[in-house]
Amino acid sequence: MLDLFFISLLCLCCRTATSLIASNGKATVKVGRVSAGPIEISSLGCGTWSWGNKLLWDYDPSQDEEIYEAYRAIRNAGVTIFDTADSYGTLDLNGRAEILLGQFERRYLTETESKQGINGFDLGKVFGNLGLESSQSSRKQQVATKLAPYPWRITRGSLIRAARESLKRLEQEKLCVAQLHWSTANYQPLQEGALWEGIADIYDANLCEAVGVSNYGPLQLQKFSKRMEERNVPIAIAQVQYSLLTARNNDILESCNDVGCRLISYSPLCLGLLSGKYNLDNLPRPGNPRRQLFKELLPGAKPLLSTLEAVADDVGKTQSQVAINWAICKGTVPIPGARNLDQAQENLGSVGWSLSKGAVEQLDIASANVKKKMIENIFQTH
Repeated sequence: MLDLFFISLLCLCCRTATSLIASNGKATVKVGRVSAGPIEISSLGCGTWSWGNKLLWDYDPSQDEEIYEAYRAIRNAGVTIFDTADSYGTLDLNGRAEILLGQFERRYLTETESKQGINGFDLGKVFGNLGLESSQSSRKQQVATKLAPYPWRITRGSLIRAARESLKRLEQEKLCVAQLHWSTANYQPLQEGALWEGIADIYDANLCEAVGVSNYGPLQLQKFSKRMEERNVPIAIAQVQYSLLTARNNDILESCNDVGCRLISYSPLCLGLLSGKYNLDNLPRPGNPRRQLFKELLPGAKPLLSTLEAVADDVGKTQSQVAINWAICKGTVPIPGARNLDQAQENLGSVGWSLSKGAVEQLDIASANVKKKMIENIFQTH
């Protein structure tokens, strides 16, 4: 009789884990899981660059409640990996994204605590007695924070201090991934060595589960990987700008596969240009740096945007969802941002389905034919 009870309970939980979930009346498919070096992360992430950024994204603290609504929706859908940085936030708001991530997760856990049980049963204890892992534990928030190689961070110890400061803002004990925000190889190669040792020291100090890099090209990633292997430090992720409008996509993807880490694609919508919301008559506000950039890119991107629109119409999705799904089909984990519930639902609409091989090839060809690509990050290495 007891065995039948446990079997019934397991079936119920399995149906719950694979079912559609609702957020404000809108249903969304559960986000899957993928490997990232030695760890497992959600197949879709969330970038927090806009949380605290006044210049590009017109952030204001009054938006925090809206941002939390987005956070709750994507957490409910199974998103666990959140990309952030100790430099995110404009001027006096520096570090704001990390602060919000910590606050949001504590609030989220408080709200969901009462929903842990079914008919009075504590699922954690039930699964523990069965020797199984609760689905809730696999949905733990995973923070991947990037530590900036500021000119004054010239010692390995300075990077450990930076990690501890990030953890204070998050009010957490351990990072999922500690990342180097960019490489200094192009302008301060001597600093690079200290940064590599420092990021490895963070792992050795048990302040992170694994390490990663951002804006590293294939060659620099290979060098970094070799040093981490010597230090016996696992690499989980490497992130670069990766979208239908960026160049050198295949090179970095192959390099990630070689070193055994997951490619994180940041700006998968090319700062919003691939969303279909912008044209030369509808640009970001005057004073926003994206305005001039879009003026330069939109004319040459018209054929690609037309193809993107056609594919979106064919599969019954939005252009944003197709662009994000294309990045997923390439084996990357996209980290689009979300500052309100609508944006969160839009991003979540990119999972639970896949573009056909033909559609991916169609988009690849249109992308390759774009002569003027998105400008690379100034710190991007080869």
